[in-house]
Amino acid sequence: MANMGSYCRAYYARDFAAFEGWRPEVSALRPEAGEVDGREVEVQRDRLADDDILYLQENFAVTDGIFIDEHVVFADAGPEWRAFCTGELGFAPETEAAEEPAAA
Repeated sequence: MANMGSYCRAYYARDFAAFEGWRPEVSALRPEAGEVDGREVEVQRDRLADDDILYLQENFAVTDGIFIDEHVVFADAGPEWRAFCTGELGFAPETEAAEEPAAA
């Protein structure tokens, strides 16, 4: 069963591509719906488009979906990646999660 992390934030794939070490694992992308002989099937994607939405998770992994442990396309949590995420992307999971309003 998929696990939901405490916090993630959506970005365009092009935002991550600005990182010099960005090497997404395209085989981990979510399949998309397609049609073969009039039947709906899942088709494995083999590339990212600049405007695809990906999710930066609290552990600094990038996923193709909101779950922290599914469709992980990038898992480098090294210091350069963390610096890029916090500096260039403004990602601050501890601060942003603390600022979210409580559910009513």
